[in-house]
Amino acid sequence: MTHEHLAALVAAGEATKNAEGLMTLPEGRSLTLYVTAGNATLTITRVSSLRHDGALLHARTTKGELFILALEDAYAGSLDAPANVTKKAGFL
Repeated sequence: MTHEHLAALVAAGEATKNAEGLMTLPEGRSLTLYVTAGNATLTITRVSSLRHDGALLHARTTKGELFILALEDAYAGSLDAPANVTKKAGFL
């Protein structure tokens, strides 16, 4: 993942940055990070806040878990729908 890719993901999630550099998603929003290193893959779900520190990415989940990974190992991210948006069954 590039710095631009991460910035676009955080902006799309409408995260706000605090004085410590922690980017926190609004209440009810979370994102999923997809990470690979060698032949191993990892999916980190329900990420509520991120901090970009040089080549490292610190990801904290809604359960309080902290993942520290190399930014270059993350290859994609997805945003969950806001909590106030209902999901409809079937085709629209």
